[in-house]
Amino acid sequence: MAQQPTELEGRVYNKDNDVAGIHVMNSTTQRATVTDAKGFFTIIVRLNDTLVFSAVQFKRKVIPVTLNILESKLVYVPLEDVLTELDEVIVMPYDLSGDLSKDIKNLEIEPVVTGSTLELPNAYVRVKTKNERRLFEADRGVFVTMMPDTLNLRGMLKLITIRINTHKIMNRLSGRTKRIKRDVATDKKLALLEKVRRAYQDSVYVQELKIPEGKLNEFMYYCEADSLFDIISNTNDKLRMWEFLQKKSVVYRKNNEQ
Repeated sequence: MAQQPTELEGRVYNKDNDVAGIHVMNSTTQRATVTDAKGFFTIIVRLNDTLVFSAVQFKRKVIPVTLNILESKLVYVPLEDVLTELDEVIVMPYDLSGDLSKDIKNLEIEPVVTGSTLELPNAYVRVKTKNERRLFEADRGVFVTMMPDTLNLRGMLKLITIRINTHKIMNRLSGRTKRIKRDVATDKKLALLEKVRRAYQDSVYVQELKIPEGKLNEFMYYCEADSLFDIISNTNDKLRMWEFLQKKSVVYRKNNEQ
């Protein structure tokens, strides 16, 4: 009985992020589906099949179909966020020795901020997306800036001003910067999908690959779940990408035959 195809019902969940539209693939049969607005999904499986859950905002999760899973009325699948590793931030504005020559050597002074380091818009600079502008605003500048004071008392005393970028620090500590970085990564993934989709007219997908026009987006997400998609997309080799799409379309049509 366990070897017979079984309709498995499940639900993916994450405490922080939306779980709609998560790609669920049975890599053994190459059949796939997506989760609904609440994370529920249904897919045909057999014992020892392998399920792959993927989305740009989550780590890819692979689950073997065990007997316990087959006997479950509803399978719950937790998904982990794709974490952006942040640099360690240590702020000790008052931990100075009083010896300016020593403190200057111990402090990491960032390069002077100029128009080029701020990436001000120029004719040759790509226009930033909304989320890239949000990230720039949330994470701009350096954590600590040390500036010599203009005050000089008879050459005996030179003061130094320490400026702390509390805006940048609070965004890092609150997780806002991490969330925006995740949004930027999602934008890049969607832009890559759109780039591949627009490389050929819709009529080409419909006539040559036999993909129904209303299923083109679903087909692109199906292709994106394959690890080769990113590799081939970034080569900008249209011929290689077309060969990849042709192979995927054959399997996609076979899996979706009514």
